Amino acid sequence: MAYNVVVMGVSGVGKTTVARLLAERVGLPYAEADDFHPPANIAKMSAGTPLDDADRQPWLEAIGAWLQQQNVAGVGGVVTCSALKRRYRDTLRAACPDIWFLHLAGAHDLVADRIGHRTGHFMPASLLDSQYSTLEPLAADEQGAVLDVGPTPDQLVDAAVRLLTAS
Repeated sequence: MAYNVVVMGVSGVGKTTVARLLAERVGLPYAEADDFHPPANIAKMSAGTPLDDADRQPWLEAIGAWLQQQNVAGVGGVVTCSALKRRYRDTLRAACPDIWFLHLAGAHDLVADRIGHRTGHFMPASLLDSQYSTLEPLAADEQGAVLDVGPTPDQLVDAAVRLLTAS
């Protein structure tokens, strides 16, 4: 079956790792949301300035278009996207209505520690607080699940596959 999955959450929760493993496990194409950002967004975040909704809109529309293309082709896909606000998820759903969201959630201190130890990423730890304050958890009417990021990535993927195939 073709699934359309968005692995969401604040920076540093392991979206990329889990999404890649999940895509591999269920045999779906994978896309990294960071690859959809225009250079101006990356420059803004690299400078420690949070994106505003106007910055995010074309990025969200591009991710939604990728999901829609995968859906129309009948193959589905797994993509990372912070998707912190309901309206951001609504933008993605407008392009591909049957999205299943996997919200990776973790304690602020754990996630801050992870960000502090990673290299080669443009998102500075200084923006983590703004992400947590922006985060709107999945509502009861949104298709998906929340997993705590304490377990290993393989354990998270095992849980995600169980939840996804049961939905």
